[in-house]
Amino acid sequence: MESSSPSVPFPLLQAPVESTYRACTIPYRFASDNPRKATPVEIQWIDLFLNSVPSFRQRAENDPTVPDAPAKAEKFAQRYTAMLEELKKNPESNGGPPDCILLCRLRELVLRELGFRDIFKKVKDEENAKAMSLFEGVVQRNDEIEDDGKRAENLIRGILAGNIFDLGSAQLAEVFAKDGMSFLASCQNLVSRPWVIDDLDAFQNKWTKKSWEKAVIFVDNSGADIILGILPFARELLRRGTKVILAANDMPSINDVTYPELVEIINKLKDENGKLAGVDASDLLVANSGNDLPVIDLSSLSPELAYLANDADLVVLEGMGRAIETNLYAQMKCDSIKIGMVKHPEVAQFLGGRLYDCVFKFNEA
Repeated sequence: MESSSPSVPFPLLQAPVESTYRACTIPYRFASDNPRKATPVEIQWIDLFLNSVPSFRQRAENDPTVPDAPAKAEKFAQRYTAMLEELKKNPESNGGPPDCILLCRLRELVLRELGFRDIFKKVKDEENAKAMSLFEGVVQRNDEIEDDGKRAENLIRGILAGNIFDLGSAQLAEVFAKDGMSFLASCQNLVSRPWVIDDLDAFQNKWTKKSWEKAVIFVDNSGADIILGILPFARELLRRGTKVILAANDMPSINDVTYPELVEIINKLKDENGKLAGVDASDLLVANSGNDLPVIDLSSLSPELAYLANDADLVVLEGMGRAIETNLYAQMKCDSIKIGMVKHPEVAQFLGGRLYDCVFKFNEA
């Protein structure tokens, strides 16, 4: 479903949305702070975005779809850096005061103004191809686990391991450039439990007793994240009789999977009978969320997604941007999961956890 209509709030947010919902998890400032002086937290986060400029510039200068890419990439780096430095001097500039949504939006605006539509396209395609070749093996290993609760845990660990493939994190972009990432090694090397937020036991308990009617899953990155993390989990829900809606971005942002890309991935993974590794996938829908950032404001989504999600009884937000930096405390009218890996030291510090710690927050309606 293509999205071109005005945006609407997500219907499963606790009402009234205006007073109970705030997208950004980490407050960069408080009402008592001087509006003309950047706070220490604002400066810390602006620096985080400044540190990622070189890796974005490098991706941009190698974009084969943009004429004069190196010169335009340099222009991107200069313009975006100038905006960030200006926000440090005057937090009310450039649409401020800044939060993680504004800092992401400014970066996308500058890239798009210079003609860069999808600077991570090549790496996304490569990672998707690699992950698709591993899909059957990953679901087979899940299917071999007979204990229901243990299988649920394995699927959750798979989502967390897949979520490492995130090129928005400067450190991970560097690791990735060196040697790529092994999904199975990542599964085995998750930090030990209890995680910084760890409701896995409560979820496993619910999983063994209940199956949901309809689940909406807000997906995150391309590659292992969507194909080896989310899709095996979605397939298991389908097998248990749950209808599944995967909500993906309208437009490219970092290495997040987009709506058209996800439709294509699922079509390639299905067999000629429309099955996903032996499981009927007729109740699996892909929806356009209307979002174009690596974070998400649930008060502003596509009407199509709102319509499809209206009667869901499970909402899953996945990834650091959608489930931790935004929406960690968002209250839903139904059961909800916020799941992701902590990939910025600043987030680890805020949560009181470790870098690469895991968040698994499960709230019952």
